[in-house]
Amino acid sequence: MNYLMVFIGGGLGSVLRYLIGLAFQKTNYNLPLSTFLSNLAACILFAVTLTIVENKTVSSSTLKLLVLTGVCGGLSTFSTFGYETYLLLKQQNYLWMSINIFASVILCMSCFLLIKR
Repeated sequence: MNYLMVFIGGGLGSVLRYLIGLAFQKTNYNLPLSTFLSNLAACILFAVTLTIVENKTVSSSTLKLLVLTGVCGGLSTFSTFGYETYLLLKQQNYLWMSINIFASVILCMSCFLLIKR
């Protein structure tokens, strides 16, 4: 049953990531917006799920496997974030590289600070 929860959640997260990518594929921004938004959404979902689990609203092990491991694992894109940041560095686009790093880290951590307080 645990494998099934991770499998279902991972599929949902991956489809969400794909849809976000489609929605922002034709933007003219230097910031890799779809990766940024996917990571931000995964952090929000992760923090909200942890809050629900800590309040014992639902079964924690099933929800954690489905959402934290599955959905957030399929939705978040840290490897893509690393690669796109590397590309910005390689292009000597230091401003957008720095914005991408700092905005991603600070806003994603802020999700936890705001939701988990």
